[in-house]
Amino acid sequence: MNYYISDLHLFHKNVTKAGRDFDNRPFADLEEMHAHILERWNNKVTDGDVVYVVGDMAMRGTHRDLAEYVSRLKGRKILIKGNHDDLSDARYRRLYDYVCDYKEVSDNVGRDSVKLVLCHYPILMWNGQHRGSILLYGHVHNSEEDAIFQDSLARFNIENRENRNVGSVELRAYNVGCMISYMDYEPRSLEEIVERSSVCAPSRR
Repeated sequence: MNYYISDLHLFHKNVTKAGRDFDNRPFADLEEMHAHILERWNNKVTDGDVVYVVGDMAMRGTHRDLAEYVSRLKGRKILIKGNHDDLSDARYRRLYDYVCDYKEVSDNVGRDSVKLVLCHYPILMWNGQHRGSILLYGHVHNSEEDAIFQDSLARFNIENRENRNVGSVELRAYNVGCMISYMDYEPRSLEEIVERSSVCAPSRR
């Protein structure tokens, strides 16, 4: 099974109530957040699964503490680098099967095979977007910037429908930040992301 998640921001106090809590996470401090994420992750992921971390696994913490924590997370981990990922420590980098800035993979929703573009940053034009490929991204958390990005995609979709552009399909891009309501601090399969996002609006300020 393949799973996806981004922007855990491990060891970043300002995503908890002990700091600025800038994206409204429900954690009093880092200890509570780390325990919650570890439990949710390991209750779901097996060592045979692949987890694509779409950037910003961590922001703070010593390399030793970070490596020790990430080594306890099950599964084969592939990191699509975000702006806060520091991979200068070889021991920490070796915890990932693969590290890259951008990746294209295939996955399934039900019986349908889907091409995915994985990038930490939301991009307005991605490979295959008019042929059904899906963008999974992070970086913008549950901010107004994400709302603007999704509104832009909605405008493209309206334009395509009104002009009946031949061959065009609905553009689909999903924010896989752990704090988004349909992610709820655990890695999700593509099928979960698609289904849960349709009934669970992203958590925004």
